[in-house]
Amino acid sequence: MKKFSRRNFIKVTGSTGVGLTILPHPLTVLSTGSPTSKVIVAVMGVRSRGKELAVNFARQMDTEVAYICDVDERYRNECIKSVSEIQQKRPKGEKDFRKILDDGSVDALVIAAPDHWHAPATILACMAGKHVYVEKPCSHNPNEGEMMVKASLKYNRQVQMGAQRRSWPVIIEGIEEVRNGTIGRAYFAKGWYTNIRPSIGIGKVIDVPDYLDFDLWQGPAPRKEYKDNIHPYNWHWFWHWGTGEAGNNGTHSIDLMRWGLDVNYPVKVVSTGGRYHFTDDWETPDTQVVGFEFEENKSMTWEGRSCNGYGVEGSGYGIIFYGDQGALVMRNNSYAIYDMENKLIRAKEDSVENDPQNKVGPGQRLDALHINNFLNGIRRGDPLNLDIKTGHISTLLCHLGNIAQRTDHALHTDPLNGHILQDETAMKLWSRTYETGWEPDI
Repeated sequence: MKKFSRRNFIKVTGSTGVGLTILPHPLTVLSTGSPTSKVIVAVMGVRSRGKELAVNFARQMDTEVAYICDVDERYRNECIKSVSEIQQKRPKGEKDFRKILDDGSVDALVIAAPDHWHAPATILACMAGKHVYVEKPCSHNPNEGEMMVKASLKYNRQVQMGAQRRSWPVIIEGIEEVRNGTIGRAYFAKGWYTNIRPSIGIGKVIDVPDYLDFDLWQGPAPRKEYKDNIHPYNWHWFWHWGTGEAGNNGTHSIDLMRWGLDVNYPVKVVSTGGRYHFTDDWETPDTQVVGFEFEENKSMTWEGRSCNGYGVEGSGYGIIFYGDQGALVMRNNSYAIYDMENKLIRAKEDSVENDPQNKVGPGQRLDALHINNFLNGIRRGDPLNLDIKTGHISTLLCHLGNIAQRTDHALHTDPLNGHILQDETAMKLWSRTYETGWEPDI
């Protein structure tokens, strides 16, 4: 960023800083940190998911949460209190995360702020020599994702996307079954997510509450008036700040389906759906079905229903892989394998339950697996289970689905990098307009 860039805001400072991966990842960044060194982290955006992450990081061995950052002082203070009950040292509170980047003792920034902040904050943190754990979706638009990959490489930083199922042993085992040919050649997958979200109503322009710095909350996004139905959660359903249900929850399914089918970039993307359930300010689809076609005769679909919780296969979240010798069904944290006559061959379920509709997260134990993979990446250079290059590809597919939805036509894409081919209308959504002075710059 130019006017408010890391380079101009404060000088760049360097920092030094039980992998579960069973399949190689294309991007590995080594760390110079000691295998036994304490990792010092700062957490940005701590209302719900961020608070859960802060508490979980504080629980990990040889890890300290030094800063809690939020533009809403209510959530900042609540999170400081919660973390202080776990670790001996009380974390410092900060409204502007950029000030934290000047602290050379901080090894990593954990980002759970709204989607439009994910890429700009990651880039600034990498420039400051910090490793990054960034919640899904890793970016607000495709261009930002590509910039994040470049920043991770340029500044040699570990950047992990927080789609934590990549680190769950039962899920890893299920994906391995698919890729090892247990159901034959897997050629199609479908994933889904359902919820019962209420209407967000018609927002009214009101004064910004005293406890909120709305200007800093908007940050890189062009300024809009404050309405009473945006903060703290409903920004997800506005294109200006969010990525809809596809980015919010579709990322999980799309990432695993892509992993299981062993595919990267599609050749064609289509989307149908809309805002069907309520008439209100909600802009993104509450009902959406996205289809992806890949080379080698493979495809997958993702279905999102934000306002009707009736599940598929008895679950509000899941994936089915179809092969020429059977099928594998994943529900939450389990899998089951069926032959071509629908006979159950084998099943595996983790004893730890989780609720995929829970806004906070899947639970301390399951989250800790992904967190410790990140921490070990910092300490000893372990490969990340969901490094930023891998996370960007999965997030890009969500973006492409949304672009197809918003332009109301099929997209044809380059299988080498996912770029949209010969489509000027769609390419207008490849990036975004930024508030003057906040343009990302690596």
